[in-house]
Amino acid sequence: MAEDRLSRVFGALADPTRRDIVARLAVGDATVGQLAEPYDVSVQAVSKHVKVLEDAGLVTRSRDAQRRPCHLEAEVFDLMTKWIERYRRAAEERFRRLDAVLAELADDPKTDSDKRRGAP
Repeated sequence: MAEDRLSRVFGALADPTRRDIVARLAVGDATVGQLAEPYDVSVQAVSKHVKVLEDAGLVTRSRDAQRRPCHLEAEVFDLMTKWIERYRRAAEERFRRLDAVLAELADDPKTDSDKRRGAP
């Protein structure tokens, strides 16, 4: 289930307009109308983007009298960060092992003599 949610989150963030909406909501809550102001698209188009973000769990909407402000759900970023961090650590470990092998090869006297003889 977490993988499915993660797929929805990354899918929602694949669109640059939705990433921009997320960035704007990181500053503070806003209505769909306010979110639509800088774009050359209809409020309905921005509303569809917000709906995708809602379905992914990145955004919620509340009711404040006549307003329906959108709110960024920051805990979803914890899910993304954990997933990214796991693979970042694995990649760093591979690079550390590669660095160790390369350092070992550089210190190996046999490797130096092979180079002088023209051996591959």
